[in-house]
Amino acid sequence: MTHSAPPTEGKTPAGQPGPDDGPTPRPGLLMGRLFGVPVYVSPSWFLVAVLVTVMFEGQVHDVVERPLSYLVAFAYAVLLYGSVFVHELSHAVTARAFGLPVRSVTLHVLGGETAIEREAPTPGREFLIAFAGPLVNLVLAGIGLLAHAVLPLSDVALLLVDALTFANLLVGVFNLLPGLPLDGGRLVRAAVWKATGRSRSGAIIAGWVGRGVAVATLVAGALLATYGAGAGGGTGWLALLWSALVASFIWVGATQAIRAEHVRDRIPLLSARRLARRATLVTADVPLAEAIRRAHEEHAGAIVIADHDGRPLGLVSEKAVTATPEHRRPWISAGDLSRGVDEHLTLPADITGEELMDALRRAPASEYLLVEPDGRVYGVLATSDIDRAFAGV
Repeated sequence: MTHSAPPTEGKTPAGQPGPDDGPTPRPGLLMGRLFGVPVYVSPSWFLVAVLVTVMFEGQVHDVVERPLSYLVAFAYAVLLYGSVFVHELSHAVTARAFGLPVRSVTLHVLGGETAIEREAPTPGREFLIAFAGPLVNLVLAGIGLLAHAVLPLSDVALLLVDALTFANLLVGVFNLLPGLPLDGGRLVRAAVWKATGRSRSGAIIAGWVGRGVAVATLVAGALLATYGAGAGGGTGWLALLWSALVASFIWVGATQAIRAEHVRDRIPLLSARRLARRATLVTADVPLAEAIRRAHEEHAGAIVIADHDGRPLGLVSEKAVTATPEHRRPWISAGDLSRGVDEHLTLPADITGEELMDALRRAPASEYLLVEPDGRVYGVLATSDIDRAFAGV
């Protein structure tokens, strides 16, 4: 159960798809919206629901006859993920209370994830957003213990209450383990950030601790599997498989967190002027083949549509050019493969660093027009070139 910024893989550095990339794929089935936040359920959840139902049915069968026992076991699977949903919703609500936009809440095979579009601006807010999820689970576990102690429950209700109490206790404690991408890792990051004044130091330390947690999880699963086999149990392999899955999830998340900080180190070094491609200016009616010939002749890497006075009107999509068969290029005009340039897609040639990244986030696209202070076209900035600038981090 994590909260995170949106992933950037397959997208622009701003984490947004370009206009030629198609719509952002949904992380699962849209179940609705709460507090303005879309809630998705990954198809993998249904597989886990079936698995939980089958595993839990054996306990339910001791108090309820079949086939009703399967219905009760499935109800437990739904309630279990209800606890996970409340956990993630707590992150989302707390983030929104601090003015941070939340993209989505997704339930999946390993629990859930809350995608928050921006990081918290202070370590205190980071701490509160991270702690909100485990806190809710621990409160639910406490309510379960209280219900067990004071309420006259039937055998089925008691079984469900006890199982959910244990599940919430496990989810709450597990998420407090001190390593990214778990909530406990966010707490470590916030603490180090507060102590050092540098969020980067907190993320790097929490990421390395997360890798340690991943290894410990795998070792614990191996020990449980060994103990289960020695005791004659038949679920040892399942414990090992599940621990390996969880360990890989934590390791990948921790590694991505470390890599993200190295990426941030490069942001101040970004320069639109340095990354720009030289542009060939053509009118919209010029055949695509002729526009490409002129670009090759001028050693340009981009084509800009301009009027007869040289004023830029549009950008020819590199992706569209590549997708056009060579034999059709003489019969298609360059303007047919262009998109208009507005103020959001026109950037000053001297823009750099965070200012450049903010401009990309405001108007996601695959190409941007770069202009000099006097309005002359300097070149074209392709987001694929920015991605390559981050490659190898």
